[in-house]
This record gives sequence, structure tokens and C-alpha cells, in this order.
Amino acid sequence: MSATQLIPTMMPAVGYLQSLPISDEQALIDLALPVPAPGPYDLLVKVEAIAANPVDYKIRQRRVPQSTDGVVSAEVLGWDASGVVVATGDAVTAYKVGDAVFYAGALNRPGANSAYHLVDERLVGPKPQSLSFADAAALPLTAITAWEMLFDRLQLEQPSPQFKRKVLLVSGAAGGVGSVLIQLTKLKTDAFVIATASRPESQAWVSALGADAVINHQLPLADELKRIGIDAVSHVVSLVDTAAYYQQFIDALAPQGKLALIDDPVEALDIRPLKLKSLSLHWELMFTRSLFQTPDQIAQQQLLREVSALVDAGLLKSTAGQHLGVINAANLRQAHTLLEQGSVIGKLVLAGFGDI
Repeated sequence: MSATQLIPTMMPAVGYLQSLPISDEQALIDLALPVPAPGPYDLLVKVEAIAANPVDYKIRQRRVPQSTDGVVSAEVLGWDASGVVVATGDAVTAYKVGDAVFYAGALNRPGANSAYHLVDERLVGPKPQSLSFADAAALPLTAITAWEMLFDRLQLEQPSPQFKRKVLLVSGAAGGVGSVLIQLTKLKTDAFVIATASRPESQAWVSALGADAVINHQLPLADELKRIGIDAVSHVVSLVDTAAYYQQFIDALAPQGKLALIDDPVEALDIRPLKLKSLSLHWELMFTRSLFQTPDQIAQQQLLREVSALVDAGLLKSTAGQHLGVINAANLRQAHTLLEQGSVIGKLVLAGFGDI
């Protein structure tokens, strides 16, 4: 292990000991935990900022902390972080102590809501130099999700002879993933982007990010598409409430179109209606590579490097929407509350644990 500064043995963190509604003060609590030691490919990162994501509250609601001999181990959430490398594993080659980095990490390891955090270097990108740690922390999970959705699943940048022009409908576009996805689509493809948003502030947000047209998802999609002169779309990305709009997406898609989603419908989707138009269905989970230790895990480091370069070139904006203050249980409970209400624009960020 390589380290050049004194690292404490204990650290502040935020986690939970039992799965509770977010209205309960014990749903997320302040903790003191041992600082972990890096494995061969790990970076030990001093966390400067984090962002909150819907995956955080979903895990909190579903994952029960494990206990050994009656002692409960705290669950620490958080899969968006930026910070500085303070130690490295023996097999690390891409980063060194002192490097500023940003990343989302792995779902099957402790999250980043802690003053020090371990992450595999293959999942880490260099922090954009032009962004603060807080603004940088808003990007990794959503950028990876949007990138993999667009270019690994939908292959939107590839030629599509079946379509005279590609028309992408992004449903739930004002959230974190949609905010990055709109920008990446406009930067790297020639697709016409239609974003759905219902409130004036969310409509203004997606327009500012580059959406070519904005429609209201609270109205029938067919009517809204007709209003802007669109008969059919080639691709749909559904980011929230897929089940509620599933048949409308199928109706809106052109033959041989593609439907992609990231959410978790409570009831199973019936794929049979996709057959008549030969529609394809794609599900994106940005944690798949790390969960299954796929041979191409390094792809996440590579795409984060490109995202960082795009930001520093002034081509891609951070999607930080609201700064909630320092990293502690009270502020993270507020973040979870806002996320569970489903009306967040952009990303919620927090920065700093105080003196450690």
C-alpha cells in the first residue's frame, strides 16, 4: 500500500442500523467507523463531496443491515463522490496519492457517505479541474448511466438505416440522469431530443440543457407529440414511472424502435405488445459491471475520463441542482425526503465532514 499522509484509524460516516421510514430520525444516523484498508486495486479516497440518488433510498428501504452474534453492522449508502486519493493498493497503476477523483463506485461495497472510502480504480475518473468537488460529485452515477444507456444499450451514435432521422424521447428528463443524457445526446449524436417535463422550472431546465423540444408528460403523449409535429420516435428512454407510460411509449415508437429504462416497475412489464413493431427493450444498471466483475470494468474509468475532458472543455455542464450543506445524517435525511417526493431537478449535493 502506498500512502504519504497520516490517515486516522476512525472516521465520521452516515448510515443506518435498521430500515425505517425517512421521517424517523433513526432512518439515517451519524456514525464513527474504522477507516478501511485498500485491497490491491483500491484507492482510499478522502471524500470531499457526495451526491444523493434514488438508489440511496431504494437500498435503505430494501436492504436490512446484517448482524453477527447479535451485533448489527451499519449500512453506509452513497454512490456519487469526489475527493482526493490518500492511499493506493499494490496493483493500482492509474492514480497516485494526491490525485483528485470522482466516481460512483460499486453497489456491493460500502457507499461513500463516509470521510474515507474505498473504490476500485477501474471505476474512477479524474475530477474535472474546472469544477468544485460538490459540482463534480453530481456527475458520476448519472453520467455513467446515461453513457451506458445511450452508447452501450441503444448504440445511438451508430448509423440507423431504418430511420431517416433519429428522434429520442426522454421521459422524466429533468432529473439527474436525464440532465446528463440530454447533453451527451446532443454532443455525440445527431438525434432530435424531445424531453418530457411538466413544471415551468423543469421545462426551462431541460431546454437550457439542449432539448430540441419539450412536452408535458401529464398530457397524452400522442397529443403532445402531434403538437410539435412528430408522428413517431425512434428511441425512448424512460427514467421514471415506466409502467404508467408503457403502452404510450409502444404507440409512439416507430417500427424497429428501441425502448430503454432504468426504473423498477412494481408489476412485471408484458413484452408481448413489442412484437408487432419488432421493438427492442433495454434495461440499464450502471452497477452491472462491478457487481459481476466483468472483463470490461475499465470502461467506466474510460468514460469518466472523457466526461471529465468534456466538462473542462466547456461542453458538458454539472447537473448539481441544490447544495444541502455538510455531510451529516440530518442533511442526508433531507436529501432522501426530497428524492422520495420525486420532484428534484438536477442533483442534490453535500460537501465536507468538517475537520477530520
